[in-house]
Amino acid sequence: MFKKNDRSQSRTRRHMRVRKKIFGTGERPRLSVYRSEKHIYAQLIDDVEGKTLVAASSSEKGFDGVGSNKEGAKLVGKMIAEKALEKGLKKVVFDRGGFIYHGRIKELAEGAREAGLDF
Repeated sequence: MFKKNDRSQSRTRRHMRVRKKIFGTGERPRLSVYRSEKHIYAQLIDDVEGKTLVAASSSEKGFDGVGSNKEGAKLVGKMIAEKALEKGLKKVVFDRGGFIYHGRIKELAEGAREAGLDF
């Protein structure tokens, strides 16, 4: 049986392994996703400059009651896509943060794709 520490260490190792290959630029930033028990966070990162271009999370106003479920994740995906399109960013590289592409992570990605992001 996996303990919480083992799972978090495994996720961190997966994330570091993936980060060696995924790199965001100003024209095609990295869509980084983090999932906690209460909220889900997404940000577009330019790794060349080391800056966050756009960010969205379920802890912002207007997410009462949907912060930790699939509906909230889909809304965060749509919100980050809208903010990115306002800044003229259409293509991104998806970084699932070591999490399995399932559930809330998958819903966030689908919401971002529906709203117009290309990855």
